[in-house]
Amino acid sequence: MPGLHSCNVYAVDVGTDPRKPRLHKVIDGSKMRSFNCSFPHTTHCLATGEIMISTMGDENENGKGDFVLIDSKTLEVTGTWTKGKNHAKFGYDFWYQPYHDVMISSEWGTPKYFKSGFHAEDISDPERYGTKLNVYKWSTRELQQVIDLGSEGCAPLEIRFLHDPKSAQGFVGCAVQANVYRFYKTAEGTWKADKVIDIPAKKVFKDGVESELNGLISDILLSLDDKYLYFSCWLHGDVYQYDISNPEHPKLISRVHLGGKVASEGLKILDKEELKNSEKPITVKGKILQGGPQMLQLSLDGKRLYVSSSLYSPWDKQVYPKMAEEGGWLVKLDVDTVNGGMKLDPDFLVDFGAEPDGPALPHEMRYPGGDCTSDIWLTDD
Repeated sequence: MPGLHSCNVYAVDVGTDPRKPRLHKVIDGSKMRSFNCSFPHTTHCLATGEIMISTMGDENENGKGDFVLIDSKTLEVTGTWTKGKNHAKFGYDFWYQPYHDVMISSEWGTPKYFKSGFHAEDISDPERYGTKLNVYKWSTRELQQVIDLGSEGCAPLEIRFLHDPKSAQGFVGCAVQANVYRFYKTAEGTWKADKVIDIPAKKVFKDGVESELNGLISDILLSLDDKYLYFSCWLHGDVYQYDISNPEHPKLISRVHLGGKVASEGLKILDKEELKNSEKPITVKGKILQGGPQMLQLSLDGKRLYVSSSLYSPWDKQVYPKMAEEGGWLVKLDVDTVNGGMKLDPDFLVDFGAEPDGPALPHEMRYPGGDCTSDIWLTDD
């Protein structure tokens, strides 16, 4: 588990006694900084047995997209993955498809700016927020192509290839404007990206002042059978389910509302259709869901979608101070895998407000043995 600010990597033993995980080793952040990397984010295992973690900054927390390698036996940082003279300007998430000899990474921004909170003026500054997908040749580790999504694709965060190992396409959620792009390999062998989902801003008002509230897509996920795409809008408070049987034209199937900024701040919505869904706080087992839906994890059979509430503690404290004070939550949505559809389970809640050391903020979820957001499949041919 990588720590953004400390750059420490925590190896936790979850196998000896799964109900009582214990800290096995801490890889000090100075090891990562010695390779001019900081702000580690996404962890994937490689077929070589190595662990690879994406990083978002250089040693001084300026923007820099890179990847560190950790030996899975010694748990020592052995160096960086990227080779060649070209490096990504920013970093965040990544996913690879060995069959097509490709890895694609996404971008957030410059750590020394976003670590202090969300600042609207940073969005339009190309030195502070990214808008690109970075395409690497997997076998040589070289950055070969950069796809600029433009302002509509500002802060492309979670990136997901289809699980089918021979598929040459996937999706990325772009946070700021709440858009989803499909990326794919062309007949010429290059890669392109098209916007396929656009969640419009909600018109809201408070104290006589009208404004627009963007959705902020913070996570996306594909079911293991590549039938459904799910994503969360952290500010709007909505979780979406789309049928992607035709990946070029995703079809909205279901939406569930879980808190969000409108309910937490008492905002009024001008759209009457949205009014009945968004203004009331959501309560599960007596707990008001402060904050909004953030990270997602789906059961392997596709029937249980788990949702946690914390994006990043500096932003949590700024955007949802009550959640930071009272603790976050994890809830479950029951999914109809045949016809589509989601429904909140009223009897399932993990309340992080009563932890022994005080309220906590839950983020990523992982299954033992692999899950929908970590499994990368290889082929025999």
